[in-house]
Amino acid sequence: MSDKFTATQLEQARVQFGRPCTFMLSVAQLTQLPDAELDEIAFAGRSNVGKSSLLNALFNQKKLAKTSSTPGRTQQLNFFNFDNKLYIVDLPGYGYAQAPEKLVKQWQTVLKTYLRGRPNLRRVFLLIDSRHGIKAEDEEIMKMLDVSAVPYQIVLTKVDKISAAELTTAIAQSTEKAKKHAAALPDVLTTSSEKKIGLEWVQAEICSFFTH
Repeated sequence: MSDKFTATQLEQARVQFGRPCTFMLSVAQLTQLPDAELDEIAFAGRSNVGKSSLLNALFNQKKLAKTSSTPGRTQQLNFFNFDNKLYIVDLPGYGYAQAPEKLVKQWQTVLKTYLRGRPNLRRVFLLIDSRHGIKAEDEEIMKMLDVSAVPYQIVLTKVDKISAAELTTAIAQSTEKAKKHAAALPDVLTTSSEKKIGLEWVQAEICSFFTH
């Protein structure tokens, strides 16, 4: 990861992330999806893994995406327009959610159908809590993305909550599991939204999809 992007590219990405990113709409049903006019990047992960917090940190905006300490707060697909160059999608968390079972199943159906069939979806950033590692629900999503041939990249979150040795282990374990999945990219990103760690690498990855 350290030599994938130059210092100039990292700085260009940082500047680009100062450009407008605005909320477009929330999608509860697939019929509400916007036209596939721009490429899309999606953030997926278990409930309470920190998707919304990471989006806010990347754009240095406290309220771009709604955050909550309650798992399952993001209940729809939330679309953002990034400088008219890219759609960014904050996906509902999978796994535990404090909501009626019928409603949770509805979210999951929409989520999985979107991930399988969105033609302009260029990459999924799969967020994994660095304290807990890849769980069975994560593996399910990874296998589904493999079948759908949607490239995805593991992003470890909350790395400020663990020791350096634990982080080294988490990276090694995630990298090893990624090797076993056809659509997974080899580079594992490490981030902390609270401490602003590793944000520049995620920004550079996202900006690599811009068409100029």
